[in-house]
Amino acid sequence: MKKIAILTGAGISAESGLGTFRAEGGLWAQHRIEDVATPEGFARDPRLVVNFYNARRAQAAKAEPNEGHRALARLEEAFGGEVIVITQNVDDLHEKAGSQKVMHMHGALKSALCAACDHRWPAPLVMAPGDICPACNSPAARPDIVWFGEMPYDMDEIFEHLASADVFASIGTSGNVYPAAGFVAEARRAGAQTVEFNLEPSLQGSQFDDIRIGSASETLPVWVDELLGR
Repeated sequence: MKKIAILTGAGISAESGLGTFRAEGGLWAQHRIEDVATPEGFARDPRLVVNFYNARRAQAAKAEPNEGHRALARLEEAFGGEVIVITQNVDDLHEKAGSQKVMHMHGALKSALCAACDHRWPAPLVMAPGDICPACNSPAARPDIVWFGEMPYDMDEIFEHLASADVFASIGTSGNVYPAAGFVAEARRAGAQTVEFNLEPSLQGSQFDDIRIGSASETLPVWVDELLGR
């Protein structure tokens, strides 16, 4: 076994106090997705969108990784081959836990993006509409987040990892949204063993060889110990 490809979704971050789309009472519950997570929403009311991500950035800065994040970092450190974490999450909890190879397919709260020249730079804790790009001086800064209707990042590289993985794990994701919902089929076609970790089976559950039900902070340490022969 040489490569383990891991997809993580909102479920693993929810255990660290970061709300999912569907959580009641959280940041998402106070806004329509169309208003804060689409290019059209940003064009309509950039201040609302920037303030929404400022709030998410502040929340994420205070959050701490849980035992699920730490187990994946421990796997990367101790495994003899390659461990790639492909995350739909925009927080940095994997990095805080110690994971080195993390691909943020939906962008990152800690990054700013220039809508004019595509330059990226570390985002301040509080962004403002019309912030200046340090590369081209355009007042075109936006959160470096992939919104609905935009193409996720690094898809070619992600599919290369899926095609060469011996094991594919999906953690805390609903299996509702493509392209990530198709990752398990891609990995299966390449011959990977597939395992899902979730509070309940996802819509793609029938495609997994193994399904582990429970919180990621409880199920992932056990799985990692199995992989490492402990």
